[in-house]
Amino acid sequence: MTNISRRMLCTSGATVALAAVLGLAGCSGNTTAGGDTSSAGSDTGSAAAATDEITLVSDGTLTIATSPDYPPFENLENGEYVGFDIEIGKAIAEQMGLTAEFKTLQFDGIIPAVAAGGQADVGISGITVDPERAEQVDFSDSYYTDDQAIAVMKGGSITADNAAEELNKEGVIIAVQSGTTGETFVKENFPNATVQPYGNSTDAFAAMQAGQANAVCTNMSVVNQMLADAYQDAEVVYTAATGEEYAVAVSKDNPALTAAINEAIAALEEDGTIDDLKAQFGV
Repeated sequence: MTNISRRMLCTSGATVALAAVLGLAGCSGNTTAGGDTSSAGSDTGSAAAATDEITLVSDGTLTIATSPDYPPFENLENGEYVGFDIEIGKAIAEQMGLTAEFKTLQFDGIIPAVAAGGQADVGISGITVDPERAEQVDFSDSYYTDDQAIAVMKGGSITADNAAEELNKEGVIIAVQSGTTGETFVKENFPNATVQPYGNSTDAFAAMQAGQANAVCTNMSVVNQMLADAYQDAEVVYTAATGEEYAVAVSKDNPALTAAINEAIAALEEDGTIDDLKAQFGV
């Protein structure tokens, strides 16, 4: 295993030359224990080699951190990873000549894990680009845009007509997934309510159904999927066009990987793959 380090080192096996992805020069030198890159006859181009290499956790594999509890983007069915983001990850890896391998992490642990390196090369898990996250990781170009929605159980006192007022009252509990933009959205827009974070969106919806929360706030596509599949006794009472952009999170120490992923996303946009996946998963 070759871990992501503070410098892009040319290693045998766990680095993918950008010549295979972006047509750039590969690494021709050796790596010393101190991290210096040099060639047998000259150090010309060694600085470029240090930044033009993609460092991967495992040889030939794009290791993707995800929180598989966010349908239709990522979920586990019969032990298999499924969803729009899962297929996006596979397609990106294929474009790069790699195999996608998924690693389950709780959502609020994905950004720190990618930033630290060693566990995963990237995070793909309905991750919205925002300034706070961008301080820790780099982001690829966006591949999807979503909004926020709030759902409640049908027949209660909170309705679409009064949600803006009723949700912002003391004693109202709004369940969210910890570390998400839904949590931030509730704190900013319903400051009088109590925000109750859960490790995943499934638990947030279950809490609402059990009467432990009055509402759930998360991205609109997820709310719609949850209501269609498992919570038909709930309804959407509030939406907000936040225009959140989903992107791939990448370590700041691996800029060549970000560039290669952007190339892959552009190709998938151009050949219609992303549009086909949107249609397939209804997002």
